[in-house]
Amino acid sequence: MSGSRRKKIALIGAGNIGGTLAFLAVARQLGDVVLFDVVEGMPQGKALDISHAAPVLKSSVSIIGTNSYSNIQDSDIVIVTAGLPRKPGMSRNDLLETNANIIKSVAEGIKTYAPKAFVIVVSNPLDAMVTMCQRVTGFSHKMVVGMAGVLDSARYRAFLAEEIGVSPVDIIAPVLGGHGDDMVPLRSATVVQGFPVSKFVSDEKIEAIQKRVRGAGGEVVSLLKTGSAFYSPAVSAMEMAEAYLFDQKRVLPCAAYLSGEYGLKDIYIGVPAIIGGKGIEKIIQLELTEEEKIALHKSADGVRELVALLPK
Repeated sequence: MSGSRRKKIALIGAGNIGGTLAFLAVARQLGDVVLFDVVEGMPQGKALDISHAAPVLKSSVSIIGTNSYSNIQDSDIVIVTAGLPRKPGMSRNDLLETNANIIKSVAEGIKTYAPKAFVIVVSNPLDAMVTMCQRVTGFSHKMVVGMAGVLDSARYRAFLAEEIGVSPVDIIAPVLGGHGDDMVPLRSATVVQGFPVSKFVSDEKIEAIQKRVRGAGGEVVSLLKTGSAFYSPAVSAMEMAEAYLFDQKRVLPCAAYLSGEYGLKDIYIGVPAIIGGKGIEKIIQLELTEEEKIALHKSADGVRELVALLPK
């Protein structure tokens, strides 16, 4: 790589999602990795463990763990997973006040040390946290995005694939709206190798699957009992990161800032967007049924209510 430097990837939060992201980034050799956490020893320990895996993975990138934001200096991309995870009986919204204060501190660190980074927020409640992060950093809306739609769509695809008996790779199943109980799986745009999903599954079964998608995160939490999902959120965030790092122009559902699209303005909410080397390069507007339009705007109302509760 003469004359150039490796990409630098900063991961804020060294919990289960952050640790999984660090492993994936090293395994895929996406760039040199900085794993940050406020807990002393945890990011250093995970980074050391992953560095020992690098020779087996045949990976040449470096990884360090740190408790100092100064180590994320000049990162190309920052993925934020910091915050408390859900516990059984908690909704994503229950995390609002605590995680908002954490994200405020994180965003200040990013603003100071990585002012040109593309920022992907994974922390819950997602739509409110990405809003807080963008407000504090002051970055362009195109450079701050939330990870939710990729994960929600993946869950939708997985459940449909299990029901139909096909590979989830052959299913396109977008999910719009806030990352919560009122998210909007788009039945009208759900296809199996280009064929309408209704050709494979009854309306009643699709309705049941969509309900399960909305509660999928809680289903994992209730089973784990001591934490929340981490493998699937990590690979979902990584898909978005790769789209940016390699300028892939991928159409991915994500929490993006709308300026009139879908009849919504000045709000971060889940929609399909093109992610490339310039960040969020375009919002894709799908034709929605009247029922889906109503559901999306209801979901947006819920996001606005949460955002109104954010500390100033």
